[in-house]
Amino acid sequence: MVASIRVPKTKRARRELLKHAPKLVSFLLCPSSHPRSPCGAAARGRAGAVETGKKTLILHGTKTSAVLNSVLSDIYHLKRDNAVKYTKKNDNIRPFESGGESSLEFFSLKTDCSLIVYGSHSKKRPNNLILGRTYDHHIYDIVEVGVENYKSMESYVYDKKLAPKLGSKPFFAFIGEHFESAEELKHLKEVLLDLFKGEVVENLNLAGVDRIYVCTAISPTTVYMMHCALRLKRSGTSIPRMELVEVGPSMDLVVRRHRLPVESLKKEAMKTAEHAKKVKNVTKDPIQGRLGKVYMPDQQVGKLTLTNDIKGLKRERREAKKNKEQSKKQKVDAE
Repeated sequence: MVASIRVPKTKRARRELLKHAPKLVSFLLCPSSHPRSPCGAAARGRAGAVETGKKTLILHGTKTSAVLNSVLSDIYHLKRDNAVKYTKKNDNIRPFESGGESSLEFFSLKTDCSLIVYGSHSKKRPNNLILGRTYDHHIYDIVEVGVENYKSMESYVYDKKLAPKLGSKPFFAFIGEHFESAEELKHLKEVLLDLFKGEVVENLNLAGVDRIYVCTAISPTTVYMMHCALRLKRSGTSIPRMELVEVGPSMDLVVRRHRLPVESLKKEAMKTAEHAKKVKNVTKDPIQGRLGKVYMPDQQVGKLTLTNDIKGLKRERREAKKNKEQSKKQKVDAE
């Protein structure tokens, strides 16, 4: 009995299937500090496929403050072309406890998101923000930060023509030696790059780069982060002069806890697809199968030295002598 194939009947269902279909383009590496940052593993294993842009999942905890609600709204506004936001409160999400990350992994699988932003508020950890990455829809690593001195996007007054365009590529500036020496800030730097870098592209038009994220390490655990628009002005040369216009949001991120990936999981996440080595002079034909070309050097038979000891020459002499004797006998018989 042959099982029937279910075909989507609505346009919406067809669009959802196309979103999850493999993309027939070459492999691309994610430009983070790692050789390969964690993404969905489904597309990575297929030859000729590549992960689509990383989607971000934004969640609210059991209790959130007004500051944290504004932070989550601003992050969604910056990534609204590639983000999913749930406003419903979620209980029992504790990523740093054993089994507490199961809800995050469920939502990651449901929405096909590989980046997670989770906000919660409590007396012990006020204005708490958890940034995490997933590999194959399992928690890869997480960083917990506290939000302080926050200024929302609405509090800034500037010319709205300078507002960054949706989907534009940003610059990043990491200022301070603690990004190289402190393990917490190294980890936070990787997560922030993955969170705000956008789509992976091969070519980039500098005229379309209209924003910059400036992260300044104030201490080994504190980073001041602000979002600015770029204004290009004449400089008298071919290279324009750039001015920064702060458009928000801006905030202090205080690292509270962080969890690095397990070494075995990290090794698996950094794997890339192996490309088959090209064999010279070998082609594949759908009908004849595998075909190959063999090149033989010129033998230059005319330059070979022939001696009288060659068996082939001895046989020719015997045959010539025999033919000569037979011809003599025929002449004698004829006379």
